[in-house]
Amino acid sequence: MTTSGHTEATGLSDRLEACYTGAVYDVLRAKGYPNQVLPQTIRPLLPERKLAGKIYTISGSAKPNLDGHQTLLSWTEMLSRAPSGSVVMVQPNDSTMAHMGELSSETMTLRGVRGYIVDGGCRDSAFIRNIGFRVFCRYYTPVDVVGRWEAETFGEPIVIGGVTIHSGDYVLADDDGIVVIPGAMIEEVVTEVETVLNTESLVRKAILDGMDPKEAYLKYGKF
Repeated sequence: MTTSGHTEATGLSDRLEACYTGAVYDVLRAKGYPNQVLPQTIRPLLPERKLAGKIYTISGSAKPNLDGHQTLLSWTEMLSRAPSGSVVMVQPNDSTMAHMGELSSETMTLRGVRGYIVDGGCRDSAFIRNIGFRVFCRYYTPVDVVGRWEAETFGEPIVIGGVTIHSGDYVLADDDGIVVIPGAMIEEVVTEVETVLNTESLVRKAILDGMDPKEAYLKYGKF
């Protein structure tokens, strides 16, 4: 990505991170995209911290009797490929082991990765919370990937909970859930969500100033 492209993506990511998933969902639903929400079982390690950014996709699978050295080569290649400024999203096709841990979180933090979302597991969760790396995962386990799992595709489409996700799409994740925004419409969606937030502020102020909620809704068309 060019410097200007990276700056643009960072700006959009920061603007999106200032939003919340409910408003993003409402805008996507109105545009005919109501099915962009990932499963409710994928939860944040740090519930108080939102995560937004341009997605980089990875998939892999569990395999019996893998060579330990080869799995670690595959894992470190995954860390090396993760672009600075991205949110890495992984479909591990596995529910038996951890697909993120302390050293990997520290490595991604150092490389400028904004956060990590996996349809799988995590370990070293207390350490990851302490360094503040934003991880969303489905479960926790001490079992690691060595000799058991390897990354197979990088930057190719993945599917999580029926949602097809492409590298270059955007994501916003908070304590309410995770919403994926198609990359082609990200600027339009963010702009519309910002308008919604401004309108909601006007509705809130009107109600706090004593306006009837129905009257406030009719006046501003939002509630």
